[in-house]
Amino acid sequence: MDEFMLTPVEMILFALAVAASLYFGYKGFKKVFLIIKRGQGDFPIQELPRRLWNAAVQWIALLPTWRARPGASFMHALIAWAFMFYFLVNALDVVRGYTGWTIPGTIGDIYRLVADVLSVAALVGVVYFLLRRFVFRSPVLDYHENVKLTEQVKAGRIRRDSLIVGLFIFCHIGFRFLGESFMVAQEQLVLGHGDVWQPFATALSGLWGGMSEGALVLAQHASWWIALGLILAFIPYFPYTKHIHLMMSGVNFLLFPKRTSRGELEKIDMEDETIEQFGVATLEQLPWKHVLDAYSCIMCNRCQDVCPAYTTGKELSPSALEINKRMYINANSTAIANGGATDPLLDYAISESALWACTACGACIQVCPVGNEPMFDIMYMRRNQMMMENSFPHELQTAYKGMERSGNPWNLARRDRMKWADGLDIPTVEENPDFELLWWVGCSPSYDMRAQSTARAFAEILKATGVSFAVLGEMESCTGDSARRSGNEALFYEMAMANIEVLNEFMAGDTPKRIVTTCPHCMHTLGKEYHQYGGVYEVIHSTQFMAEMMEKGKLRPMAGAVKGGITLHDPCYLGRMNGVVDAPRMALQGVNGSFVEMPRHGEQSFCCGAGGAQMWKEEEHGTAAVNMVRYEEAAALDVKTIAVGCPFCLTMLTDASKQADQGIEIKDLVELVASGLNQS
Repeated sequence: MDEFMLTPVEMILFALAVAASLYFGYKGFKKVFLIIKRGQGDFPIQELPRRLWNAAVQWIALLPTWRARPGASFMHALIAWAFMFYFLVNALDVVRGYTGWTIPGTIGDIYRLVADVLSVAALVGVVYFLLRRFVFRSPVLDYHENVKLTEQVKAGRIRRDSLIVGLFIFCHIGFRFLGESFMVAQEQLVLGHGDVWQPFATALSGLWGGMSEGALVLAQHASWWIALGLILAFIPYFPYTKHIHLMMSGVNFLLFPKRTSRGELEKIDMEDETIEQFGVATLEQLPWKHVLDAYSCIMCNRCQDVCPAYTTGKELSPSALEINKRMYINANSTAIANGGATDPLLDYAISESALWACTACGACIQVCPVGNEPMFDIMYMRRNQMMMENSFPHELQTAYKGMERSGNPWNLARRDRMKWADGLDIPTVEENPDFELLWWVGCSPSYDMRAQSTARAFAEILKATGVSFAVLGEMESCTGDSARRSGNEALFYEMAMANIEVLNEFMAGDTPKRIVTTCPHCMHTLGKEYHQYGGVYEVIHSTQFMAEMMEKGKLRPMAGAVKGGITLHDPCYLGRMNGVVDAPRMALQGVNGSFVEMPRHGEQSFCCGAGGAQMWKEEEHGTAAVNMVRYEEAAALDVKTIAVGCPFCLTMLTDASKQADQGIEIKDLVELVASGLNQS
């Protein structure tokens, strides 16, 4: 039984309310579109068809949401799935109000069951989040006192908006659910039974047993009006609230920039003499995707939970960066939409100390449930500070001079690049032009005394496999990773073009050749960024090579060669940025049977603190050092060895181990496998 239908007067009034809501909503959404359009770059319209399926799956299944906070993610999913389904529910409720029609038969039964269950699920979810924020005041929703926040945030705008959104969801779904319970109560009066397909509404309808049929009809009408009236009232406000992430997250997934890797930075055409602005200083200079990020942000603070800078007390919060952008946009939306110039981002979005505290580890990108990329904002702002303002940490000057003059950030002589190989008979490309594998040694293994042991160990491994390999020797130069991630794009371009010229000369030929390196930063830059300038290469990491050789039986280290408990620290640019997670573990299992996984590992690994050019500057002020936090996490496992796969990680964790003085050794995986060869 369902005889609900609006009166003619109600139909007219509702139609007028819809028209008013859509008119003011259109104005708000048009403003959002114009603001996003102020950003740089083109929308990838030509690629939309192939993107639709991926975006739909991510949006509906909430795939990125499950990467952290499983409990809160489940509650969020209850609300999100209910709200998605409620697009259909609200549309059909309008149809029912105007025509009296409902879905008949079995399909209608299933529809009512799903709506009933999701309504209760959403109500449970929203109560959870309201209690979490306003009663229990979860600390993960707050910020350190030293984090830069706009006046709106300081005044409680996030809490106010969260309360408005939470109460809107609760009342909209709640009154719709109440309306269904009033309808079921009418059925009980007339038919003597409830609706088995609406178990929760039927249970609630028992409270209305004393009401007359007329009162129930009136209550159902009131519930219908309140539930849908709240939607109409909320639509014009929707563009200004964080709840717009429900829509903008889908747009984010749909229009996500095409990258070869999670960490690939956008190219600047350094030969274009018409470019007057390098990097980003203001909102409209950001790529449009990063303006969209401010609208997509859920304000959940998951990114700052995993940020090595924030968790060690620095001024950087990736979440605050996006929220500050959003608050600034809301406060100046009309001017921005109409093309007015915006204030510098450093004035309101992020402090200069926070800008230089970022390790470019990509954790904020990996964990974001809506596809935001605050790390890139920081990288592009660094370009402006470096190339336009000449404002950067003074310690970087030494590294820049070294890369420019000597091809390495240590500023040591280029002629000394192969000293580590004295007596090892390492073939160069001139000596072995028909090599299968080019070993990109890298600056750290070439010049840093601790990392040189990694280079010597990898030489043993290469020779043990019998693969034909060669090195560039003195022709090799720094890839420019640190220059690029500290904003010095001009220096990166010079180094990249010089390296590409050399590589293209020696990598050419009829036989496919690969590059191998022990440094994930070299691997990433050579393989995932040099293609922007014509350098297209297949680049693998040393752990991938070792795992491959073990599978083929060409590398047989002694199992159990390394004694005692051992854990693995996944380098950010190996695991998170490039998805190389299994190979290091396969290589490690060949030499040790007492492997203990760290709590944060794989793509969720915690940074060593050296990335983003931090290796060459003093760490920004905070409550702890990033490398010590990571070391202590490993030490708590009561292991004897921490295995790494990156020369930067090797340096940072070795320094931490010396400071802690607990007798824990830091070893590159290459060293461990080589030691297993020596004992086999």
